[in-house]
Amino acid sequence: MPQLNQPAPDFTLQSSAREEITLSGLKGKNVILAFYPAAFTGVCENQMCSFRDSLSELNNANATVLGVSVDSPFSNGAFAAQNELNFDLLCDAGRSVIAAYDIEFPNFAGIPGYTVAKRSVFVVDAEGTLRYQWIAPNPGVEPDYDEVKTFVQSL
Repeated sequence: MPQLNQPAPDFTLQSSAREEITLSGLKGKNVILAFYPAAFTGVCENQMCSFRDSLSELNNANATVLGVSVDSPFSNGAFAAQNELNFDLLCDAGRSVIAAYDIEFPNFAGIPGYTVAKRSVFVVDAEGTLRYQWIAPNPGVEPDYDEVKTFVQSL
C-alpha cells in the first residue's frame, strides 16, 4: 500500500473520451482519486454524484476529481453521461493502478476471477505527494464526503 506523505504511485489511464491522463501531469493541482467498484451500481452512482455536486467547491480548493474503475471507457462514458458527471472517469482495465494502490477486491459480487477496485479515496497534493487515504471496509460503505472536502480545502 502506498504510504502517506510519500510520492503517490504515478499512472497513465484512458478517460471515457479515450484520452490518456497521467497523474504526474496534474502536478500543481490537488487530485482526488475516487475509486469505485462498478459503473451503474447504486452506491457507485451516489459516490460519483456526491463528488459531482461538490466539484465547484473542490475546484475552488485547486482540486480536481478523477473517478477510477476497471470498467471500459465506453461503460464509463455512458455512466458519466447518465449522471451528468463533470470530471474524468478513468479505465484501469489492466488493474495495474488498483494493484499499485493495493485496493484490489477479488471475486466481486461472487463472480470468480472478477477483480475490481475497493471503494476508496486518495488525495494527492499539488506536489504529487499522497496526503489522504480512505478505503471502505465493504463496497456498501461510502466515504465521508465532508471530511474529504475539508481535507482538500486545508491543503
